[in-house]
Amino acid sequence: MTSTETPAPEARRRGAGAEPVLVVRGLEKYFPIKGGGLLRRTVGHIKAVDGIDLDLFPGETLGLVGESGCGKSTTGRAILNLQPATAGSVKYNGRELTGLNRSQMRPLRREIQIVFQDPYASLNPRLPVLDIVGEPLIIHKVVPKAQLRDRVNELLKIVGLNPEHNNRYPHEFSGGQRQRIGIARALALEPKVLILDEPVSALDVSIQAGVVNLLEDLRDRLGLSYLFIAHDLSVVRHTSDRVAVMYLGKIVEIADTDDLFDRPAHPYTQALLSAIPIPDPQRERARRRILLTGDVPSPANPPSGCRFRTRCFKFANQLDDDQREKCVNSDPPLIDRGNGHPSACHYAEAMTLL
Repeated sequence: MTSTETPAPEARRRGAGAEPVLVVRGLEKYFPIKGGGLLRRTVGHIKAVDGIDLDLFPGETLGLVGESGCGKSTTGRAILNLQPATAGSVKYNGRELTGLNRSQMRPLRREIQIVFQDPYASLNPRLPVLDIVGEPLIIHKVVPKAQLRDRVNELLKIVGLNPEHNNRYPHEFSGGQRQRIGIARALALEPKVLILDEPVSALDVSIQAGVVNLLEDLRDRLGLSYLFIAHDLSVVRHTSDRVAVMYLGKIVEIADTDDLFDRPAHPYTQALLSAIPIPDPQRERARRRILLTGDVPSPANPPSGCRFRTRCFKFANQLDDDQREKCVNSDPPLIDRGNGHPSACHYAEAMTLL
């Protein structure tokens, strides 16, 4: 089964039996590399996102994980058309978003919003909270100006902030409070889909749980769907219904959260999960630890065939010459090879790490 045939979630998952609210097919985002000289010709491209497929179902949280620089945040911005896609298709409730200009996207901004990673950089330091949260309401003419303060206060209550502080500026809040302001701003237009771009990675560990619990509560209360971009696998396991693993611009594995963590099939996923610490000394000593060698290849010049082969422990130690040749010359498609969920590895094999 190919990634374009991803089944609807199982009955136990939110959105079971429904059509996807967001459908991404063959999404690409390339950044040009300019040469020297007066003409500044394009001499190559950085393939940040290189042909990915994703489905997001109503009420679902889809986790998108991978190392820094693998293209996760660029994927979120390309889906929102904040960075126009080089190729591919993004459909929201059947409407194509790719190629729309700013004025055409404006009414759709009410349906799809983003919460940025850095709460210190995403809020205008010159505006009080009332203006920050109320700005989208004014731009989209959602509420009369006379009712703006009441609506902003309601949003601040929803995210756990004191409405009496709506006249304060961002620098007067902590990091966790700033992120809650960003969440309130994203909720102002009553969207159906939120792109969460590592929403807790810039926060202290002591306050991450509060923001994660808030996001889960809002999803259930307001019927939201999340694309949850993160590199912290423990957070993803706690929040996500399904998880997509990204490596060097491509999706290499996608599965239900429990299935992925219990039976990872792609060598890269296995290596990522083996690095998660276990708070049990005996189990920690007994489990298999997979160490990746080498550096992540440049997205401007990715390896031929399987992109992960230059760091793959299977390629280095477990395959014969004919099998290695297939890895070098053939890019493995994202399909189910009998492991119960799609993975992009010619020799994918489900593994129990504990």
